[in-house]
Amino acid sequence: MKKHVSALLLSLSLSAPAFAADIVDTAVSAGSFNTLVTAVKAAGLVDTLKGKGPFTVFAPTDEAFAKIPKAQLDALLKDKAKLSAVLTYHVVPGAVMAKDVKAGSVKTVQGSALTVKTDGGVMVDGAKVVKTDIKADNGVIHVIDSVIMPK
Repeated sequence: MKKHVSALLLSLSLSAPAFAADIVDTAVSAGSFNTLVTAVKAAGLVDTLKGKGPFTVFAPTDEAFAKIPKAQLDALLKDKAKLSAVLTYHVVPGAVMAKDVKAGSVKTVQGSALTVKTDGGVMVDGAKVVKTDIKADNGVIHVIDSVIMPK
């Protein structure tokens, strides 16, 4: 009997994932958020986005970051305070799934509010939501086609 319990516990521990798929791990594994992940690291926000949450992240793709002129993006990546403000502007407290999105003003983790529009697709401060409901253990990611800047 003791052997069977030990074998069962071993099989359960082997089948459990080695780590939780939090917002950061999910973004890394997606492969299309390399610039975002680099920016999160530069801003010192990795631990925050690996935290309990839940968070809703409007995540710009690498192509979205490529719309920013290189010199401007390089300067942003070197300015930790400004970078942190821009990145936390992309994060809303709570896990908001696409079916629950409503038009209006939404307060971000950065402190300012962003504007959500739902006519003809979801827009967040002018950025188009191109993919929704990428679930993570501590929230959800919605992919956007542009980097949004706090007002």
